[in-house]
This record gives sequence, structure tokens and C-alpha cells, in this order.
Amino acid sequence: MRSLAALTLGLCALATALPATQLSAADTPSIPSRKGTSFVIDGKTGYFAGSNSYWIGFLTNNADVDLVLDHLNQSGLKILRVWGFNDVTRDPGSGTVWFQQLSASGSKINTGANGLQRLDYVVKSAESRGIKLIINFVNNWDDYGGMAAYLSAFGGSHEGWYTNTKAQDQYRKYIAEVVSRYKTSTAVFAWELANEPRCSGCSTDVIHTWATSVSAYIRGLDPDHMITLGDEGFGVPGDTTYPYGTSEGVDFVKNLDIPNLDFGTFHMYPGSCEYPLPYPTGYKSQSLIP
Repeated sequence: MRSLAALTLGLCALATALPATQLSAADTPSIPSRKGTSFVIDGKTGYFAGSNSYWIGFLTNNADVDLVLDHLNQSGLKILRVWGFNDVTRDPGSGTVWFQQLSASGSKINTGANGLQRLDYVVKSAESRGIKLIINFVNNWDDYGGMAAYLSAFGGSHEGWYTNTKAQDQYRKYIAEVVSRYKTSTAVFAWELANEPRCSGCSTDVIHTWATSVSAYIRGLDPDHMITLGDEGFGVPGDTTYPYGTSEGVDFVKNLDIPNLDFGTFHMYPGSCEYPLPYPTGYKSQSLIP
């Protein structure tokens, strides 16, 4: 098991308008990496605070994207976790951002102005501000399509998504498209396989085998950026009750040993999952563990 280190991505609402701030000439942009139990960002080794913004890639106004990243920069936060997916099963029409339309008769990746070009701008804006992005490829939940959209197109059950050949083939095609767009970008902190992957009642081998295979596939596309699973931390040592158990098919310790995963993630919901931590009910954070 890799050693624990702390880097928390809290859910923050930054409302005060701030002046635009660009990356200073003194900074040397580089692809982030892991060094022992620390991370390295633009030549600086340590632990870095960040936040989540699932919606930033769905904004249609470039100025709004810039404003969000200016807020983040002025707050001293270095990392932003974003949705790199937005799946639909039918074209929602003009004015709505979507990244991928899933269909058994032929799926379509939207590289247009209302598609991945919106994510392109997020990456470009982040690059100029020294912000690093964790880009996620699919949602366990139904929001913005998620695994349910794949199942609607290709059939099967949620628990079978991880071994569904048609779903996995399209998932990999989508990964290849996104990774190819940003594989040289210094704004990418890491690729994240899924948001909170679960396989309720499954053997932990299901997600472990899937994550091993997909992370190796990504490593073949991009040997430089870090990769993480995106799980919540089920199976962490400390107790045998939920959420310390593996009833959701996730074994935190086991997954940390996957060769092509560079760090683990741990989501805390003390109010609902009863972690014995001193956070108020309803607080959520994500810790990155190299």
C-alpha cells in the first residue's frame, strides 16, 4: 500500500469578483508528478489544496470560465477536479453542451463548439493560470449521462458495466479522444477513471481488474500524466462496518497497488457514512493519496 499524504479538494463557492491573474514569468510550467508521498507542481514539491467544479466545462461563455479560474488562483488553490464527460443518448439540440452521444447504432463524440471545445477552453485557461486539472471520464451516477447512458445504449446492468464489451469499447474510444487533446498539456494534473465507481455486491476483483486494464490503456496513450481511480475509499483500514467494508465492490488498499495508478482518492461524507471525523454534517471533501 502506498503511504498516506493529504491534499483536500473541498467544495467551495467563490463569489467575490477578482482581477484576472496569469501565470507569472517566474513559474516554470511542467506536467505534475508524484515524488514519494508528495506531489510536484511546476517544480514545487509538497501538498496542494484544490477544489471541485463539475460544471465548468459546461459553461458557454469563456469569460465565465476565466472568472472561475481567477477566483481559484486568487484563493491560492492549485488543483481543480472537473467532469471530462457529458454523455447523452440523443442530441439535445443547440444551446446545450454535450460531449458524447451514445447509441448502439453508432456513438458520436462531439468535438464541436458545444462539445469538447468547451473543455478545450477550460484547459487553455487553466494553463495560463498555473491551475492543474483532474479530468474524469465517466460518472457512476446518472448525472450527465454516466454509466446509465452507456447501459441505455448497449444494454446490461450497472454491475455488468465494467465487463460490458460494447460499453467498454466506446468508453475507451472516448478516453482516447480526450487524452489525445491534452496529453502534452501542463494543465492536466491527472486522468481519473470514474467518479465514485461502485459495483454493489460484486467481488472486489471486478473493479480491480477493470481499473488495472483501463489504467494500462491510458498509460499507453499518455506515459507522462498521473492516473487515479476516483473511488471513495471503501475498504480503508480501521473498522469492518460500512463504509470501511467492501460491500460496494471497492477495496481501497488493493486498488492502490495497481501499477499504473499513481495515487488514491478518498471521499468523506461524515454525516451519512458515519466516519468518526470532526467535520460538520453535509461536508464533502476529496483527499488525494500518493
